[in-house]
Amino acid sequence: MAATRLNLKHRERRPASFYWLALMFGLFVLFLYGPVITIFILSFQGPEGGLTFPMRGVSLHWFAVLRQGVGDIDIWAAFGRSVRLAAVVTVLTVLFSVAAGLAFRKRFRGDTAVFYVSVASLIMPSIIVSLGIGLTFRLLDNCVKYLAGAWGHQSFVDNYTTSMGLYTSALGAHLTWTLPFGLLVMFAVFNRFNPAYEEAARDLGASPWQSFRHVVLPIIGPSVIGVGMFGFTLSWDEIARTSQAIGDQNTLPLELQGLTTSVTTPVIYALGTMTTMLSLTVMVVGLLTVQWLSRRRSRALAG
Repeated sequence: MAATRLNLKHRERRPASFYWLALMFGLFVLFLYGPVITIFILSFQGPEGGLTFPMRGVSLHWFAVLRQGVGDIDIWAAFGRSVRLAAVVTVLTVLFSVAAGLAFRKRFRGDTAVFYVSVASLIMPSIIVSLGIGLTFRLLDNCVKYLAGAWGHQSFVDNYTTSMGLYTSALGAHLTWTLPFGLLVMFAVFNRFNPAYEEAARDLGASPWQSFRHVVLPIIGPSVIGVGMFGFTLSWDEIARTSQAIGDQNTLPLELQGLTTSVTTPVIYALGTMTTMLSLTVMVVGLLTVQWLSRRRSRALAG
């Protein structure tokens, strides 16, 4: 008993460095999330509230104002565009990442070059990527107009505006940001994947598709959900890569950036709170899905 007490006391002792490191970590977390918490609190001010503390009442007034719109900007249309774009980016990121992970399980000629080209956009400045994509589509527009004019379709040239848009240039710009993260995750997953499971499935007569669907996909399912979370959240709040490649209609982050110079009421905080809550909701749903998949897999193995 005495030895047990001595061990417990010994375990409770912590060096002074532990408390200094804990303090530094706490300050780091406060630095990261302090502005978000501040915006969240100020968004619940009363009708007479301003952009700074102290708060003047507590209410949902600015959320009601946000529901009616903010000035001449159609916030809800921009919100819908951002959600749709993020959803498409999520699906494509998952599909391409899983396909690339499967392809890179075996060596092929030029695989190293393909890998470095795939992840190169992570180290390139976002604004440079956006400018490059915008310039490419402008050159494409000029080629389309030139060819249409050369072939005698002048009416088409007169009515043609641009090929830049939500699901063309903006989609490509977002994929240059989300795909490298998805690829790195799936490469790490398949690097640790045991091929014996697939071999056992093939020995039992499973086709390649059945082996992937019933063996591989349940095992990598949590990682696939994580890639989807990466795709949605990175696309949802992207500004720099969208700025020069969006075309005529802005996404919600671009509209929010523009509002910061003109709106002087807490309605902009209400908008920031709403967008943050959507990101957190996606993350929570993703984590709950991962837990459900893990429990389902455990029950299947136990059965």
